[in-house]
Amino acid sequence: SYTAPVSTSVTVIVPLKSFATAKSRLSETLDDDARISLARSMATTVVGAAGELDVLIATDAEDVIEFARTMGIDVVSTHGCDLDASVERGVRRSADIGATHALVAHGDLPFARDLTSLTELLTTDVVLIVSDRHGDGTNVLVVPAGAGFRFGYGPGSFGRHRDEAARLGLAFVEVAHAGLGWDVDTPSD
Repeated sequence: SYTAPVSTSVTVIVPLKSFATAKSRLSETLDDDARISLARSMATTVVGAAGELDVLIATDAEDVIEFARTMGIDVVSTHGCDLDASVERGVRRSADIGATHALVAHGDLPFARDLTSLTELLTTDVVLIVSDRHGDGTNVLVVPAGAGFRFGYGPGSFGRHRDEAARLGLAFVEVAHAGLGWDVDTPSD
């Protein structure tokens, strides 16, 4: 059956913690300066992959707030929030500013090139997911901004996000994407 194209407005949400504390699992391989540089570089790559889409950075870290300011990006304050609540704040903000969908892309995707290509797959009631290369985590997730989606990041998040889409009666589409499926969490990455 034919589905008519949907007029969408997508906001990209990039949740980031302080560059100084990011990627602590790499501390045996990289010194503090190298980890900060890597985290900042990957965040810059992800923001650049948003192209012309609006971007919100969800953070409570002063160094990341300054990073966002220098790039001309709005910040959603996440003081006192864990990752799930931080993303929820970003999604609520995107809905408040008129976005139909929120695209959550984590800041540790070194091969992110074009997030806008995912928007071509959107319909009104769909959740798009790009899992990590292990099929367990969630690297990129696109949800209808006003759906009340409950996030569940961490190990096994792919399954939790699939189940949440079903709970809300939303179609769930897994998008295979080698570049977006590669994140950096451990020294072997």
